[in-house]
Amino acid sequence: MRFRIYMVAALSLAALGAAPAGAKVIDQSELGFTVAHTAQVAATPADVWKMLRTPDKWWSKEHSWSGDAANFWLDSQAGGCFCEKLPDTGSGLGSVQHARIIFAKPNQMLRLSGAFGPLQGEALTGALTIQIKETPTGSAIRFDYVVGGYMRFKVGDIAPAVDGVIGEQLAGLAKALGGALPPSRDEKRGPDEGTKKSEHGAKPTLADEGPGLDDVAADLARDDEGVAPR
Repeated sequence: MRFRIYMVAALSLAALGAAPAGAKVIDQSELGFTVAHTAQVAATPADVWKMLRTPDKWWSKEHSWSGDAANFWLDSQAGGCFCEKLPDTGSGLGSVQHARIIFAKPNQMLRLSGAFGPLQGEALTGALTIQIKETPTGSAIRFDYVVGGYMRFKVGDIAPAVDGVIGEQLAGLAKALGGALPPSRDEKRGPDEGTKKSEHGAKPTLADEGPGLDDVAADLARDDEGVAPR
């Protein structure tokens, strides 16, 4: 049963410490958790956007319900579906909605709403925000996945497992774009690091800075200096 395979694969990543370098659960509580990953690639934002729209080329078949990445498709307009075909086994064709597109700004940001894999069977909401920023060497990509609601899993167990799965997808995207690059010194600092402040002098939030990479991205790069996602 693909559900069980998906669940075992996710939990195995956590148990074996197999999350890609750069993996980080940046926040968690009884209400949910947030994971974030960044990568640098030698591809233009337009090329990254084009690849994002073809998940069959980079989303892992190990985290599918059909066992074949060729069954993935994505309609990159608001209301569009990140979905998967389930082959006919004698009872007719099936399908799975992994997530729905709720924000699409070509070459800059794609946001999907959905609880992936085994989270789908729980009373959860999930928001995956994929940000793209042009850099001197190509593009910086960031995945943020925020999950909240009621679930029958322990947050301390499932958060690192989901972190590993999301990091694996970013690694797959980077590989499909020619491979991840180590961040440069300027890219590790992040945009205007240490100079941007909110109106009241507080640390700026993602909303303050717009859809660019924020301070957490710079933190991730510093924590894993010179190491790209595996």
